[in-house]
Amino acid sequence: MSFAAMGNAQDQISKVSQVTLAFWMMKILATTLGETAGDFLSMSLDLGYYVGLAITFAILLVLLFLQVRSEIYRPLLFWFTIIATTTAGTEISDFMDRSLDLGYLAGSVMLATALVSTLAIWRFREGSLRVYPIRGRDAEIMFWAAVLFSNSLGTAFGDYLVDDAGLSFIQGALVTAGIIGVVALLHYFSRINDVILFWIAFVFTRPFGATFGDFLTKPVGNGGLSLPRGQASLVTLGLLLAILYLSLDRRRPHVSKRG
Repeated sequence: MSFAAMGNAQDQISKVSQVTLAFWMMKILATTLGETAGDFLSMSLDLGYYVGLAITFAILLVLLFLQVRSEIYRPLLFWFTIIATTTAGTEISDFMDRSLDLGYLAGSVMLATALVSTLAIWRFREGSLRVYPIRGRDAEIMFWAAVLFSNSLGTAFGDYLVDDAGLSFIQGALVTAGIIGVVALLHYFSRINDVILFWIAFVFTRPFGATFGDFLTKPVGNGGLSLPRGQASLVTLGLLLAILYLSLDRRRPHVSKRG
């Protein structure tokens, strides 16, 4: 799905990836990787949610520092920062549910409130929620805050579908895929604001990737394929990097275009 209309613009360099079909493919793979890598840290390595959260947040803070300080769009840095937000989102959701005992539904409500509040502050400060192009440090910081909350929310909602609503991993993936499909149809056949549709799609690609990640790694008895989390993470990372390599346009810098 392309949201080219969000980049109304005048050939100005953006700090984030242009929103294209390749963007959404990489976003889904990044969310799958975030699920498997987060579970690898907390479960496979038996570090627990406190240590896992500390590690993922330390990595995220370093990547965010480098991303925000960068003067240009750096594809590898941008996507590794996205992966870090999805991994941290997994740890945040699990920490809220299992360590704080809030439950996925309450956690989802709290994270949804945080996301809406972030978007409201962003809209108030910047006058727009346009995600491409993003220029200026304040707008970029708000963008990354919204990304982190949306990935955490998507994780909690995906876990709610499977653990609380009783759906299988495949059923949960189909439900979220159906929502994404509706958003795509609304983009092409309605006049609903593209920015609103972008954030809805951004949230729901997270549970789609998360439930698919669980399907790959959870035990067969629980409806999964029981693949090792480390191997599943490496395969997913390889696919993401392959799509990123194929999507790069080496002929000119990434600039915004009139939609």
